[in-house]
Amino acid sequence: MPPLKIALIEPFFTGSHQRWAEELQQHSRHQIDLFTLPGRSWKWRMHGAAVTLANQLLSRETQYDLLLATDMLDFAVFLALVRTRYASTPTAVYFHENQLCYPWSPRDADVKKSRDLHYAFINYTTALAADHVYYNSQYHRDAFVNALPKFLDRYPDHRNKSTIASIAAKSLALPLGMDLKAFDAFKPSKRVPNKVPLLLWNHRWEYDKNPRGFCQVLFALADQGIDFEVALLGDRFDEEPEYFAHARKKLGRRIISYGRADTFEDYATWLWKADILPVTSRQDFFGGSVVEAIYCGCHPILPKRLSYPDHISPNEYPDSYYENQTQAIKQLANLIQSRHWKQKSPYADTMARYDWKRCIAPYDDSFAQAAKQM
Repeated sequence: MPPLKIALIEPFFTGSHQRWAEELQQHSRHQIDLFTLPGRSWKWRMHGAAVTLANQLLSRETQYDLLLATDMLDFAVFLALVRTRYASTPTAVYFHENQLCYPWSPRDADVKKSRDLHYAFINYTTALAADHVYYNSQYHRDAFVNALPKFLDRYPDHRNKSTIASIAAKSLALPLGMDLKAFDAFKPSKRVPNKVPLLLWNHRWEYDKNPRGFCQVLFALADQGIDFEVALLGDRFDEEPEYFAHARKKLGRRIISYGRADTFEDYATWLWKADILPVTSRQDFFGGSVVEAIYCGCHPILPKRLSYPDHISPNEYPDSYYENQTQAIKQLANLIQSRHWKQKSPYADTMARYDWKRCIAPYDDSFAQAAKQM
């Protein structure tokens, strides 16, 4: 089968969404053209991007074999607007996240005014309108489908719950592809062990990543007199989390890096240098930053939920998981005091399965299958 011409429609072109789109374009055997908008004002993107990006697509002379959108597009509206040229073209959507399962901050104005359901409904109709629905993890696929009955029950009538089975039938996990080999260029030829364990935060500084819980774990270790250092990396989109500001005062010199790394080289160097990755997230549909840190040799301490059991078996490695915050503190303290953190992590090599060179084939095959079925 000759390469397909694929239009990839991404309304939120920044961060991990941008990396995924550009790297998919780079590694795929198919011809992928990107139709994008800057990654800001995500709520407006979910409403307005369909109109703007439909116009972009229709202005292009190329006739595409597959329309591939991501979850921040109102795909039903988009498809209605391009139907004059693409009514019979196969369609697919890739879910990086979804608003049915996403933990909203209680400070969000839409939560306070009970308006948050609308964005979840856009995700629902997007999945309903697409011919194929892809998710970045099996956990994400199952969480979305399983959340639909309770979500639809919140409406007064005509809940159309029979649509859930049709969405499930066309749903498939395509784990996030990542350019993990790029980290290898900055791997030290000989690792010099740190004198005290270096703990790492390399996620977004936002509510769903739970900076409060992370800091509470660190404060508990400090109160026990356990010696450690911490690097607080990651992107910050809004104000500084209150608990991170508090941590700067309480932990003082223990914090040896604070804020986003200036370059990829700096970021990769910190990941190779770090020893332990305590994760406290409220939500991770895949957990790209977690995979990156584990690939670079960090020993993870993970909540026994979300996408993490997709990456590392809790049955095989129970000491890497916790059920509650008290257990997280205990697991982390045990790891530090045992000095096992000085040894090579047993999980690093298993993360390599998410490198594009190993996972691009399922993507390309799925796209080809989608186009062939129409």
